[in-house]
Amino acid sequence: MNSSHKTDLADFAARPSREEAEAAVRTLIRWAGDDPMREGLLDTPSRVVRSYEEFFAGYKDEPSQILARTFSEVEGYDEMIVLTDIRFESHCEHHMVPIIGKAHIAYMPAHRVVGISKLARLVEVYAKRLQIQEKMTAQIADTLNEILQPNGVAVVIEASHQCMTTRGVHKPGVAMVTSRMLGAFRENLSTREEFLAMISRTSAVG
Repeated sequence: MNSSHKTDLADFAARPSREEAEAAVRTLIRWAGDDPMREGLLDTPSRVVRSYEEFFAGYKDEPSQILARTFSEVEGYDEMIVLTDIRFESHCEHHMVPIIGKAHIAYMPAHRVVGISKLARLVEVYAKRLQIQEKMTAQIADTLNEILQPNGVAVVIEASHQCMTTRGVHKPGVAMVTSRMLGAFRENLSTREEFLAMISRTSAVG
């Protein structure tokens, strides 16, 4: 198991109490210039903490365990398996504002395959953490490659970052695209082009 996964789980176990988290939210409300004790904000700290439990649920999960159950009865299938347009919501680790986008994943099995829902779940686990898109792309691809040991892995992520659209340079409509190609997808141009054509067609249909 990747040592960074272990660190994530250890950090999750050592997190502050709910009361400490709610107190931190009240501090931020005061810092913003409002009164956390006024009627409209009284329940805000508990609501924010509950939201954070959902936003950052990925810290309590071990990504490799999602791919632990695989299937070998595939009649020798070794062509591309592609799952496209996996919507996700994450949060920028620099400003803690949303990153909203979609992921496209492909792999070429060597001996075993994994249920397709597990690919979407893998995206979800990494998305539900403080992230930068480049790291998330690499994490998904590297975990698939490490656990399944396929002939190739490809991950493309397209996302809009609210740290650019709602603050800073204020540039709505901008999308960032990142990719990681491993094995056959890196070594074989035609394989990579076939994958990119597939995700281009499905995005156009969507």
